[in-house]
Amino acid sequence: MVALTGGMFWSGHTTPRLGIDLAGGTSITLKAKAEPGQESAVNETNMNTAVGIIERRVNGLGVSEAEVQTQGRENIIVNIPKGTNEKQAREQVGTTAQLYFRPVLTVAAAAPEAAPTATPSGSATPKPSASASVGEKKPATPTATASTQGRALSEALKAPNATGTPTPTGSASGTPKTSATPKATGTPQPTPSADAATAALQQKFTTLNCLDPKQRTAAAAGTKPTDTIVACGKNAIGQWEKYILGPAEVEGRDVDDAKAAIDQQTGQWIVDMEFTDAGSKKFQSITSKLSQQAEPQNQFAIVLDGEVVSAPRVQTTLSANAQISGSFNQQSAQDLGNILAYGALPLSFDTQSVDTVTAALGGEQLEAGLIAGAIGLGLVIVYLVVYYRGLSFIAILSLGVSALLTYVIMALLGPAIGFALNLPAVCGAIVAIGITADSFIVYFERIRDEIREGRTLRPAVERAWPRARRTILVSDFVSFLAAAVLFIVTVGKVQGFAFTLGLTTLLDVVVVFLFTKPVMTLLARTKFFGNGHKLSGLDPKSLGAKPPLRRARRTAPAAGAAGAVEPKEA
Repeated sequence: MVALTGGMFWSGHTTPRLGIDLAGGTSITLKAKAEPGQESAVNETNMNTAVGIIERRVNGLGVSEAEVQTQGRENIIVNIPKGTNEKQAREQVGTTAQLYFRPVLTVAAAAPEAAPTATPSGSATPKPSASASVGEKKPATPTATASTQGRALSEALKAPNATGTPTPTGSASGTPKTSATPKATGTPQPTPSADAATAALQQKFTTLNCLDPKQRTAAAAGTKPTDTIVACGKNAIGQWEKYILGPAEVEGRDVDDAKAAIDQQTGQWIVDMEFTDAGSKKFQSITSKLSQQAEPQNQFAIVLDGEVVSAPRVQTTLSANAQISGSFNQQSAQDLGNILAYGALPLSFDTQSVDTVTAALGGEQLEAGLIAGAIGLGLVIVYLVVYYRGLSFIAILSLGVSALLTYVIMALLGPAIGFALNLPAVCGAIVAIGITADSFIVYFERIRDEIREGRTLRPAVERAWPRARRTILVSDFVSFLAAAVLFIVTVGKVQGFAFTLGLTTLLDVVVVFLFTKPVMTLLARTKFFGNGHKLSGLDPKSLGAKPPLRRARRTAPAAGAAGAVEPKEA
């Protein structure tokens, strides 16, 4: 209790995070639809991928507490707390994901005027069906700082094919030439040959801070496939980087399939890509140019909704099939494979409903729920006091401990796993009052049974515990199993009820084993409980206890008396 409470105050999260029905906000229901002849695209895998993409979009709006989850087979529910632009949120979550392959012109550290960061290098392993592979990026050579980014951009954009792929400058396996990242000092200024658009792009890239979620979202807003853009993305070690990317050469719909697999030669996780006929020609054209470049201009960026999800380098010309390898584990390979495959899916969403929930309405419902809970708790306490007298003190104290632990854990789970306390969750906590009180009643009745058999309190407490313990564990297991099944098979707010019910059931076991039983053992040594005071709830006479069985004492024989036996207590 002390550790959890101290952790709560240390973290600064002293109140549970409230769900949308209590805090207010917007709830959007989306329905998936497939193009004619592609009805199978609406499946569990694609829906889960869509949930991940929509969640990234909503979080890009600066909303860190949004709830995005599937409901049924073809619906997605998006709950956004108050303080979010509803119109912007609807535009973000209701559109189809945009996936493009863009050539990398330059890459730098995430923050303006930051220290040099690493340029992805990666590795490649030939695939039998392809002339070469694409390597997943890994940190290697430092790139330009903000003070040299301007020149690098100007030189990259002055190339004859600046609107497309940069002009070849070296080998794919070589180190970036100094012309790409010249040594320079001072604030970058546009060269005389740079036009206004180049200068604006240069300024945008120099000042972009990819560590700021709002700036990441703003950088991707309003871009077109034909534009040269700035974008943000994470490298292989999870650090943000910023990129300047050329116009899109390949679209997501040019990908026929993509999936994670294990390379049979190296045993490492990879991502296999297959392109359509039209996509193969596009991909072969761009990779033939990129394979002749020096880093980082031998990379192509996989851009989803304006954010770079991967930027592998190209080692040779590729055609219909390609392979991305590098520092993947199973999860990261599957995530990238799903993203690539999703870009080719004929799947979009219609907005079914948009509901605005006010905090005032949720507050009224919460107040009513708390009143109902207080009435229920009051009735339980009255019952305990009337029926168990002094024992009710132990039960009420245990209920208080359980309530404190529940509150503290809920407050900590908000920032830890995103748990939000909604009205069904409050209902689950109220139902748990009865489950917790039931455990105390089972133990108290076992103790009373032992006293009715003629035992004193201290041995009765210890003899009653093993049998009560088994009953309590079985009862709580059934309750927890019901909560777990309910959590798995339901969606939305009902899961909040199931989660809270399961949590409080586990806490009931903790409280009974580590608090109620030890406290009962200590109080059994007191005069009030140990002697069976009438108000203790353990008065043997009131319980109809049997008198203790005793055998007659034998008187000790007098000195010299033969055959006399001293009476002994049975």
